[in-house]
Amino acid sequence: MRSRRVPVRWKIAALAAACAGLVAAAVGVMVHVWTRWDIQSRAEAEALNSLYSAVDTYRRGDVLADGIQVDPPDLPTALREPPDGERHTAYDGRVDGNVGPSVWAAQRVGGPGSKVLAFQVNMGPRMYDLQRLDMSMAVASLAALAVVTPLAVLGSGVLGRRLHRVSQTAGRVSAGDLDARTGPTKGRDEIADIAAAVDAMAEGLARQLHSERRFTADVAHELRTPVGGLLAAADLLPAGGTEDALRARVRDLRDLVEELLEISRLDAGAEHPARTPVPLDAVVREAVARTGLPTEVVTTAEPVVRTDPRRLERIVGNLVVNAHRHGRAPVEVTVAEHAVTVRDHGPGFPADLLREGPRRFRTGARERGGGHGLGLTIALGQARVLGAELRLGEAEDGGAVAALHLPQD
Repeated sequence: MRSRRVPVRWKIAALAAACAGLVAAAVGVMVHVWTRWDIQSRAEAEALNSLYSAVDTYRRGDVLADGIQVDPPDLPTALREPPDGERHTAYDGRVDGNVGPSVWAAQRVGGPGSKVLAFQVNMGPRMYDLQRLDMSMAVASLAALAVVTPLAVLGSGVLGRRLHRVSQTAGRVSAGDLDARTGPTKGRDEIADIAAAVDAMAEGLARQLHSERRFTADVAHELRTPVGGLLAAADLLPAGGTEDALRARVRDLRDLVEELLEISRLDAGAEHPARTPVPLDAVVREAVARTGLPTEVVTTAEPVVRTDPRRLERIVGNLVVNAHRHGRAPVEVTVAEHAVTVRDHGPGFPADLLREGPRRFRTGARERGGGHGLGLTIALGQARVLGAELRLGEAEDGGAVAALHLPQD
């Protein structure tokens, strides 16, 4: 099952949103860590300064300053036995009522067994401020994402539309429209370079193809007169096996020249249909009869279609001849409502022909016989002139199937 295509604009928007989210998260974590470290550092400095003043006061008159505790029971274990004369701090993460995490500073006054003076700095209000700061950072990050994501979608939409234009041009060129061009695009970036490269490629292909078509048309036109004279001379030869074979080969050469001229006119867009209402069944039967090949015609409907009968006969005749030449009997032609189907019982169309379409001077698989491969090419070109669709496929029980669907107008 083919996965669903995700437009590049959404990929760019998702990448921008992810980057913005990562930046916001990284900044938030850094701000949180630095602010917490600053709060704890300030609390330690406050505790040490208060303890220093209190100890000095206590030593001069045994007077305890405000906030000083003597041998408090909830003093952290690390501060219960501080060496005499040294001040130490410790962080206490316990929360008791309104007293949140705190920092203690303690110092022993006197010798061993003397009192331990301690001062506690409650960090609860400051930690609450830190929580509010975290919440503000989260809200600001979400607001930034809410702004960045639409802007990223709009910006990537411009890039996506430019890329889509280039993709459409490449698709049209691939489909045979060598006049398709992207033209100048906004911005001086890689997309503009790609657009210019695609246009240059299409220009080069168009020049090369036009040159080849002009060469083919010139050669076919120059060959038409001498081949006509050669055929006239061959018809003057007496009857005989060698003479008949020579006349047949000269007629094949004439047919090839005429087919090349017809393809040249189709390539040049010089063919225009002369539409008229005609009975589809009668035109198909006439085209099959002109081939002189044993072909069964089955009619399931007798519609009157508005088309160019001469071109329709050309298409059906080419399909029937191709089925006999490259397939195997029996060959069946079915006339339905605005559709004609030609089917043989041979090895079927080659896979590359079904995938890429008919190509001149290429018959595909060896088992489908020889030939110059112009019959299907002409049929496809004439179908385009009529606005019809020629579909090539294979029957379920084997054999090639060519279905011509005429426009219903």
